[in-house]
Amino acid sequence: MILRLSRIVAIAFGLAVLFALSHQVTVASGGEDSPGLSWALGVLSALFLASAIVSERIRGPEANLQKDALWGLAAGGIIVVISRLL
Repeated sequence: MILRLSRIVAIAFGLAVLFALSHQVTVASGGEDSPGLSWALGVLSALFLASAIVSERIRGPEANLQKDALWGLAAGGIIVVISRLL
């Protein structure tokens, strides 16, 4: 259980850090945010979340890596959306 949780947290944190780094590079090079990016990230995170919930119920323990990736991507996307709103 602790191993799964650590993988989920690592994926979520990694996604949030990579997105923040990508945003800083875009701003430094004179680029702008795309309109609707937060909405797109929110929808994508919701899809990952729904897929993680379904996978958790249907797939067995042999798919724990895939399930952890889905949970991590969903959590990371939600973190990014919340940080963009603040």
